[in-house]
Amino acid sequence: MNNYRKNVLSVIVPVYRGELFLLELYRRIKDIAAEPFQDFELILVNDASPDNSWQLITEMCGKDSRVAGINFSRNFGQHYAISAGLEYATGEWIVVMDCDLQDRPEEIPALFKEAKNGYDIVLAQRLIRQDSFFKRLSSKCFYMIFSYLTDTHQDASIANFGIYNHRVIKAIISMHDCVRYFPAMVQWTGFRRTAIPVTHQSREHGKSSYSLKKLIDLALDNIIAFSYKPLKLTAGMGLIISMIAFFVALWYYILYMSGYIKVMGYMSIILSIWFLGGIIISIQGVLGIYIGKIFNQVKQRPLFIIADRINLDDK
Repeated sequence: MNNYRKNVLSVIVPVYRGELFLLELYRRIKDIAAEPFQDFELILVNDASPDNSWQLITEMCGKDSRVAGINFSRNFGQHYAISAGLEYATGEWIVVMDCDLQDRPEEIPALFKEAKNGYDIVLAQRLIRQDSFFKRLSSKCFYMIFSYLTDTHQDASIANFGIYNHRVIKAIISMHDCVRYFPAMVQWTGFRRTAIPVTHQSREHGKSSYSLKKLIDLALDNIIAFSYKPLKLTAGMGLIISMIAFFVALWYYILYMSGYIKVMGYMSIILSIWFLGGIIISIQGVLGIYIGKIFNQVKQRPLFIIADRINLDDK
């Protein structure tokens, strides 16, 4: 990214089950990029898609040198595919978008026009999302919890789609976090940003690859990676329980000294042991998760493994 090309647009697209969208995506990007930019590059990152996406990417790269392909050795995840594309982007401005055409390439000129007003980041805000009720609800819940536990403002109407100055991308590349979540990394850089409303297109083929389990895993990974607030909450919870236990013990002592308690029972003791045991195990579990993340980070394994790449040998 040090030797970026001025007036060149780089478009990074993670690909998973994108066989039915790629040709139209390429055609529409080629149509819109001609006017505001001198040239463009389209970097398609195949995240071990089970369909014929890589074969199609290979054919597209053979016909147009402006199209580049990266093929992962296995499925690493959407945000790792984005990171791989960013490593090779050479444009002054970089667009990140999904492959399913719900992010409309026709919105890119409007994003760039707003960026020329002095912004390094212009995000696409999907005010009316064309997704299923379950996806909208799960997304909203994810962002609410993520915002609270990371002490950041996360907008459910904003995802990866946006245009970014090359210096923003350079800052993101310099981050060596083993857990990748592109929107949070963009926010962390602190560059001047804004958002503009865009039209969100309904999905014409297939369905989202994000299941409920994947959303939960994504939420847990990123909450642990971007915040230590869960540790603070567990510490606060332990303090509150200790205070409650103290006042309950004091109350029972007063009742005993007043003669209201004739026979001491064991039920309260057993319940207390179970309750406090569960709290202790939960706190240890949270600590264990953080230690596990530290373990993964210090191993310093590569974020992804590239099996094949096309039209990228000179970058």
